[in-house]
Amino acid sequence: MPITASRALVRQTERWFVRHGVPQMIAGYDFDRHVLPRMLPFLALVVVADLGWVILWALDGTIAWVLLSVLVAAGLAGWSALTRFGRRLPHFSRPAMITVLVAYAVVPIAVPPLALWLHDGRASITITSVTAFALLLVASWLATSYGVVPLLRRAIRHAVEDMRNSVRLQGRALPLLLFVTLFFFFTGELWQAMNRLPWYRLGLVLTLFTAVTVLAAAGRLRDEIGRVEQDLSRERLSSSCQRTPLASLPIEEVAPDGPLRPVPLHGRQVGNLLLMLATRQLVQALVVGVGLFAFFLLLGLIVVQPETAEQWIGEPPAMLAEGLPVPLALLRNAALLAGFGSMYFAVTSMSDVEHRRQFFAPILDEVERTLAVRAVYLAVREIVLPGRTVAQVPLAPDEAVRTPADH
Repeated sequence: MPITASRALVRQTERWFVRHGVPQMIAGYDFDRHVLPRMLPFLALVVVADLGWVILWALDGTIAWVLLSVLVAAGLAGWSALTRFGRRLPHFSRPAMITVLVAYAVVPIAVPPLALWLHDGRASITITSVTAFALLLVASWLATSYGVVPLLRRAIRHAVEDMRNSVRLQGRALPLLLFVTLFFFFTGELWQAMNRLPWYRLGLVLTLFTAVTVLAAAGRLRDEIGRVEQDLSRERLSSSCQRTPLASLPIEEVAPDGPLRPVPLHGRQVGNLLLMLATRQLVQALVVGVGLFAFFLLLGLIVVQPETAEQWIGEPPAMLAEGLPVPLALLRNAALLAGFGSMYFAVTSMSDVEHRRQFFAPILDEVERTLAVRAVYLAVREIVLPGRTVAQVPLAPDEAVRTPADH
């Protein structure tokens, strides 16, 4: 097939998946080649922070600050070098992988006893330090495996865009949400409950609303994936590959027989797409929730006087601060109804036809584009590396190039 594709193009597309928070779309995605190299900067930061704590705690005077300054400078230089190293998606041999993990595991076992010995002549292994290092390792593995940091970065960028368009977004979402929630705001029983409810319990309720939203998104995503995978026509593939490393690729040569054959997704890939969809959906719901909270807070300040709140609650309400006539029940009421309204908005935006077109369709477009780019990537990869994994074929020096789409 006369297609101008190279292993460099495959690697650039893999980096595109990483930057867009869907690294599980990479074929042959594994720990030693894709995950551990990108975990190295964070693991090094944890080690440097632990050593810095030892220096400040065990040593005194100017020497401690000098050593700490040297450590920070070395840490920054190492962070930059390791970040560049991880972006190249190098392949770690098994001995190298074991060496890195063993070196990381030795730090919480050796450093705290050393600090205690330097401080008062005693040495003991602290279970807290070992547990913290283990939890940080697991958290780093999960975040790197599923592209949590790029997803959060993109979600924040979308949140800024949503806030800029918040007038249009709130104007479409608030009328229906107020129709659903406004009645509860003037319910005396709710004011009584919110006056006594601790903040951490309210946080648990809001977490429950978030979980319902994620589960609803999961069910909807599984339904949508089957429909999206059947639509891999040349037109969709060509439009989806714009502004990616595959933009200049002739789709007619990649798919000479018409639509590409969909490649089934495994569980981790579905989970990655679910996380992508849920993150975007939650951010949009958060923007709507902020608008609802501000509305109910302003409504309460205008309508609900302290005497009225006392009558509804049955006792003097707890105030936000002395001399500030803002009942805590008002803040909790506004937060609870904003959380409920956000959940209702997220669910209805996926099911109601009109709301789906306005709110959910743009989010689903990102999933559709990701699946289309994945289909082209797998087709190109099969042409370039038939029957082999990318890890088995190293890049030649002239292939390690970066296109404008890779920046």
